[in-house]
Amino acid sequence: MKNFSLLVLFVILITSCKIKINKNNLQEDIFVNRVNPFLGTGGHGHTYPGATVPFGMLQVSPDNGVSSWDWCSGYHYSDSIVAGFSHLHLSGTGIGDLADILFMPINKKVDLTAKTTSRDQFPYKSSYSHANEKATPGYYQVYLEDPKINVELTSTQRTAFHKYTFAKEDKQSVVIDLGFAINWDKALKTAITIEDKYTISGYRFSTGWAKNQKVFFVAKFSKPISESTLTANQKIVSGTASEGEHTTAQLFFDGNNNNELLVKVALSSVSIANAKDNLEAENFNFENVKSKATTTWNTALNKITVETPVDSLKTIFYTAMYHTQLAPVTYSDKNGQFRKENDEIVTAKNYTAYSSLSLWDTFRAENPLLTLVAPDKVSDLVNSMLAYYDTKKILPVWTLYANETNTMTGYHSIPVIVDAYQKGIRGFDAEKAYSAMKTTMMQDERGLNLYKQYGFIPYNLLDESVTITLEYAYDDWCVAQMAKALGKNEDYQFFLNRSKAYQHLFDSKTGFMRGKSADGKSWNEPFDPKHSNHREQTDYTEGNAWQHSWFVPQNVDDFISLHGSNEIFTNRLEHLFTESSEITGSNVSADISGLIGQYAHGNEPSHHIAYMFNHAGQPWRTQYWVRHILDTQYNTTPNGLSGNEDCGQMSAWYVFSSMGLYPMNPASGEYEIGSPIFEKATINLQDGKTFVIETENVSDKNFYIQSATLNGVAFNKTAITHKQIVQGGILHFVMGSKPNKNWGLTK
Repeated sequence: MKNFSLLVLFVILITSCKIKINKNNLQEDIFVNRVNPFLGTGGHGHTYPGATVPFGMLQVSPDNGVSSWDWCSGYHYSDSIVAGFSHLHLSGTGIGDLADILFMPINKKVDLTAKTTSRDQFPYKSSYSHANEKATPGYYQVYLEDPKINVELTSTQRTAFHKYTFAKEDKQSVVIDLGFAINWDKALKTAITIEDKYTISGYRFSTGWAKNQKVFFVAKFSKPISESTLTANQKIVSGTASEGEHTTAQLFFDGNNNNELLVKVALSSVSIANAKDNLEAENFNFENVKSKATTTWNTALNKITVETPVDSLKTIFYTAMYHTQLAPVTYSDKNGQFRKENDEIVTAKNYTAYSSLSLWDTFRAENPLLTLVAPDKVSDLVNSMLAYYDTKKILPVWTLYANETNTMTGYHSIPVIVDAYQKGIRGFDAEKAYSAMKTTMMQDERGLNLYKQYGFIPYNLLDESVTITLEYAYDDWCVAQMAKALGKNEDYQFFLNRSKAYQHLFDSKTGFMRGKSADGKSWNEPFDPKHSNHREQTDYTEGNAWQHSWFVPQNVDDFISLHGSNEIFTNRLEHLFTESSEITGSNVSADISGLIGQYAHGNEPSHHIAYMFNHAGQPWRTQYWVRHILDTQYNTTPNGLSGNEDCGQMSAWYVFSSMGLYPMNPASGEYEIGSPIFEKATINLQDGKTFVIETENVSDKNFYIQSATLNGVAFNKTAITHKQIVQGGILHFVMGSKPNKNWGLTK
């Protein structure tokens, strides 16, 4: 009996250990398992499903080979043909570039000399099925049906790893096509060199959205190259090197009774030597690299944890967290060097340089989110922008591969810098940053000459005049805050006064911001607030008057007074959401999507608007509309985003709003309170502290705040400061099905 009891105890002990281990493994994997990288790859989301690590230099992902708006990332879920797997991709943008250095495994010899004008003519393309495709953070897999090859991809910060599994006794080959391009991209000069039986290197110089893009690469194979064919400009070349506008290679490998071929690829903007330095010393242990990528993503996704019984909400949230950490991307090499658009090679000393800065989008919520989940990256980002500033003495607008694309309006590197400084981030030269902001806003490019001359931009002198004026006014307000913080009082008053430029464009009769002529009196007529004309002969950027008349986040109280009263303002704001969704015009912007009335969640200018009710004494309306947006504009399917992801902004809106917060004025150091959807959300702060947002009785019906406490003390405000959050604590909400119209009215 004693022996039997010992045996029982032993079995219980072993079982409990196994349970504990399994729980630990489950905990370790739970975050990546919640992410669906295919979310946003359909519709107009423009995301890619391939492998990368947080803010990684490479994004190794499938390319369908189609040049079209919905294929901006190289991939669209509606497709079933793959052209290959390239190493640079944009996440959720509206313009197609990159897709550099294409690799494609194949099981037969193909003719690479034929000129191709569409992907249908690619001799190496293959069909695939989503049934045989998988993606998790840091890993992508697809089965190529035509050559019967299984492809797996993973990555480290600066090296991509490929694993190709061929059918037994099939020919093992890889095609490298450096002329491959989509959308606006065009190869100018490329080269491939077979350095030894395991190594190739080369470069691809191209123009497109980034006018001067130079990518150098090195690739190592796990097996020796047994045979090769090189082409330059559709002609076979002899020897081991080819150079031309369009170069390709087909490499063959001996099977050696092993069906797997492994490849690792590293890139550099500087040189082949730097690409070699960037190449991971790790041999070809694909599973080990994949496991490290999983661990890295788990750590990144763990920065905010949420608790809810609704699995779909967890998928949307953690996928959003994933998308917010795909960009900006690492740009400097392991030794710190990177190339600027003027071909100057500079070294990032004590910081990592980043690129893919979609600032018109990301200044709103993506960059403020990074101050919470990746504050160590924020100083590096500011230092990167200051390095780009040194080239032209103007801060970045939209930086791609260190090229200034000048895409979109405003200079929204400015609020990103001010937001960082206001939140206590000090890893950059504040005086230099201020000088860069002031110099940028006092120069004459992109309509600033008109803005300075008239106090606004006249519609008869520049397109998109209303949007540009409103955004420059906000940038001015940000410069003023930095001036104040640095004790530059004269500058503070100058830029604060200029930040009221929105007052010139407000038409009190209609309640809209409207184009005004250079005479300072005449409105642009005829006026239709629903009219959209995409990027030309219009007063609004990618939208209409309904969507662009609300951008005064720097002084909402004054903006309300222009309308006349809280009641007039809130009625007009409510009307935005309840008006018909008709958009008029013959050249309507495709970016106007995700419509709720005339509110367009699919494009960034609308993102702050629902939170403006808070400033007009009706926070319950903010709670209603924010919850409505959360419920209707996001889901777990490939069509789960209502518009372009735009390098994390669409997802950052969800991350903040689902927790019940939003940086309506992103450089203010404050977050507006909306309607939390989780029972509990925990922000794991950098110094080991936590900030917890708890909700009682929250459900799909109970989305109105009844009461709140902060660290046990009654909390009756509709905003909370960044400083309060980073001190740690508990914000507790009680939710209900009917609005408490007395909550949140304390200024």
